[in-house]
Amino acid sequence: MNADLILFNGQFHTVDRENPLASAVAIKDGRFVAVGTDAEAMALRGSGTQVIDLKGRCVIPGLNDSHLHLIRGGLNYNLELRWEGVPSLVDALRMLKDQADRTPTPQWVRVVGGWNEFQFAEKRMPTLEELNQAAPDTPVFVLHLYDRALLNRAALRVAGYTRDTPNPPGGEIVRDSNGNPTGMLVARPNAMILYSTLAKGPKLPLEYQVNSTRQFMRELNRLGLTSAIDAGGGFQNYPDDYQVIEQLAKDQQLTIRIAYNLFTQKPKEELSDFKNWTSSVTLHQGDDYLRHNGAGEMLVFSAADFEDFLEPRPDLPQTMEAELEPVVRHLVEQRWPFRLHATYNESISRMLDVFEKVNRDIPFNGLPWFFDHAETITPQNIERVRALGGGIAIQDRMAFQGEYFVERYGAKAAEATPPIKRMLAEGVPVGAGTDATRVSSYNPWTSLYWMVSGRTVGGLELHAEGLSRLTALELFTHGSAWFSSEQGKKGQIKVGQLADVAALSADFFSVDEEAIKWIESVLTVVGGKVVYAAGDFEKLGPASVPVLPDWSPVVKVPGHWRPTSPMQAQVHHCSGPCGVHAHSHEKARLSNAPVSDFAGFWGAFGCSCFAF
Repeated sequence: MNADLILFNGQFHTVDRENPLASAVAIKDGRFVAVGTDAEAMALRGSGTQVIDLKGRCVIPGLNDSHLHLIRGGLNYNLELRWEGVPSLVDALRMLKDQADRTPTPQWVRVVGGWNEFQFAEKRMPTLEELNQAAPDTPVFVLHLYDRALLNRAALRVAGYTRDTPNPPGGEIVRDSNGNPTGMLVARPNAMILYSTLAKGPKLPLEYQVNSTRQFMRELNRLGLTSAIDAGGGFQNYPDDYQVIEQLAKDQQLTIRIAYNLFTQKPKEELSDFKNWTSSVTLHQGDDYLRHNGAGEMLVFSAADFEDFLEPRPDLPQTMEAELEPVVRHLVEQRWPFRLHATYNESISRMLDVFEKVNRDIPFNGLPWFFDHAETITPQNIERVRALGGGIAIQDRMAFQGEYFVERYGAKAAEATPPIKRMLAEGVPVGAGTDATRVSSYNPWTSLYWMVSGRTVGGLELHAEGLSRLTALELFTHGSAWFSSEQGKKGQIKVGQLADVAALSADFFSVDEEAIKWIESVLTVVGGKVVYAAGDFEKLGPASVPVLPDWSPVVKVPGHWRPTSPMQAQVHHCSGPCGVHAHSHEKARLSNAPVSDFAGFWGAFGCSCFAF
């Protein structure tokens, strides 16, 4: 047997405890056929084998996000200006102004998720007046987590919000003393006002949505992601909003493996939705690149407890159990796996009551099901999840909302939010993810940084001892495979499994914790094919596809912010004489790089306290 591809001279961390390290792999027909030494892999070299020298790079299984809104995110990616990782509000507003100047009528500038004010040196949000100054004529929509949105005056006009507009159910239009909308929308107690307002903006035409989805997948490949479980989403209707991803799958242009769940869109008609889908969709229909995965994360609207730690915990309506039970009963009867959004332990207790009642009548008997999020789940409820054969998909929402959680519930409560170590100790399947693209960043390294360091993106230490790097990696690879019923098929670098790997820009297992945030892939392989390559490997990868339309924010801001020098990647969050980061100044002073390498960077903060 001759291999199609051999990768050698690497440091492979296989996530296979029986064979944890290797230096080379051989791949045939999209699967690993050898994992071991260079000599063992080279024994399968033939005249047509592609051979790549990894030059000692750290290599991991392709990352697998257990909760990503990839399909919806792909349709909109080219419309969105991303503030992920941007170090100062000055920079963020400059980016927004530049984009407003480039955006044609009637399009909006949208900043939708992946940031918070604590990442900025200024430690504050933009003001409405700053948005109006940056973009006096172009509509601007800035989403802040799932608690509020900021609209400039132009966006208020096109959205149709006036003094006569009543507050919608579940939301507040903030007004001035004369009753006129200020531009602030507050989600109270749920995010529907934010969803519905964003939906008022223009959509991309179909051709551009195809391009947008391809750009988003390339960006995820750049970060080492090769698989994702799509959790559906609001305003993501099946099958209408799935035609782009299905066309890309048909054309063999997917570079991320996607397992998708179906998310109900009709309050009070949820059971009808699922009866329709279970009669028209075959469970797990598709292939290893695009396949159906069951129901959720929304099963019934009354069971959604949105995470907004700025607001008190919402009590689910008394009708929740009566509405949830028939849906769960139907799904179990049809043997459809399901997932359910649940933030608070109080909600989880009531949901488990429903599950246990259904299980007494129709045994789950190994049917995969799981909670998403579960930030405040107690040990008792973890045990109940285990007893029903369920899992828990955790996300990095505390990395973005930890400061708000601590302010409301205290630092002690934040030490085990979510209680990942207890979940693992109880033997519950756990998979890691981001819940991107709204609210959280899609960058898996932000999640891995949070899990390992115990710190938020703003630098707040939530707990002193995080997970080991190996455990964190396991959750983002092998662990997530359980949640799409693909354990044993992917998530490890192991003979017989799908050949998905990422060679990294830095060694995840040895770099400083702060440097984890800036790791990227320099070579991403899916099914034995190179889908992304950079740096020394750039010529091995497919060429990038031009961004459409040409005014898209992605043209100038292609995804997560990257430091342009090593000094920028060494920023730590502590007060300095200029209100920025004191010991980063010291690192800059002691480095051998010229002052000009970081003068512009610190200048963005208004810093003048260098003393070279």
